[in-house]
Amino acid sequence: MTLSSVEAATASAPARERVDRLRAAAYRIRHHALNMGEVQGQGYVGQALGAADMLAAVYADQLNYRAEDPHWADRDRFLLSTGHYAIGHYAALAEAGIVPVAELETYGSDDSRLPMSGMSTYTPGMEISGGSLGHGLTIAVGMALGLRLQGSASRVINFLSDGELDEGSTWEAAMGAHHHQLGNLTAMVDINALQADGATNTVLRTEPVTEKWESFGWYTQRVDGNDVGALLAAFDNIASVSGAVGRPSVILCDTKVGRGVPLLETREKAHFMRIEENEWQICRDQLTAGYEGTASA
Repeated sequence: MTLSSVEAATASAPARERVDRLRAAAYRIRHHALNMGEVQGQGYVGQALGAADMLAAVYADQLNYRAEDPHWADRDRFLLSTGHYAIGHYAALAEAGIVPVAELETYGSDDSRLPMSGMSTYTPGMEISGGSLGHGLTIAVGMALGLRLQGSASRVINFLSDGELDEGSTWEAAMGAHHHQLGNLTAMVDINALQADGATNTVLRTEPVTEKWESFGWYTQRVDGNDVGALLAAFDNIASVSGAVGRPSVILCDTKVGRGVPLLETREKAHFMRIEENEWQICRDQLTAGYEGTASA
């Protein structure tokens, strides 16, 4: 099903202070991502900005973890299948207290624990090495099944992209998750309509996405992925709707590359951005102005 912001708020009515807390977290994640991007002068900054609200919903509201013990056995698992989104994930890990904020300055540098593509052997809190695309959901299915067999109440949240829906392994995993009735598995799909080879619908048309996931037996919701209220409502529905019990769940999140920074929202060829030295402060100023304008509205 597709939820508008109004419908999502009506469905589970997240408290205003909860929504405001997540908006603030998403703003800080975006700010961290811009600061990291400036270290290299380029990168997957647009994806980090677009996915910030999704990451804030996970780390500031949903995930059960211990910042001081990333390997805590009873933790929920967040799997970043899109390894090139690591810049956004690092920002979320810093917001969660798992990675020191000061360490973000080392992003992509020699001997850094924060390489440009996410690798579990380097970074605390990074569960898998994401990419090549299409592997994350497969790993998530095995992990969710293993946790259930161990009698664990831990959940698995897998972040993947609309480009990954081109991969056959994604749909094999989706079929397997339904077969095994993995109610402890939630997928979040970033639908930003862009991939390395161009617009997603010109590379391989995947719509109608909602109907496809539903046909694979998943409890399916489609929301504005840049609306934290809608994201919270979707997670609340997973926890409360009887249809989600014993079934894997997916939240399809329509997002905008560069969200929150008008200069980058309108930039062409936004998959891997080169940002000029004089533009980084403009980006931060636009981000802050937009956030303060929203907060005061």
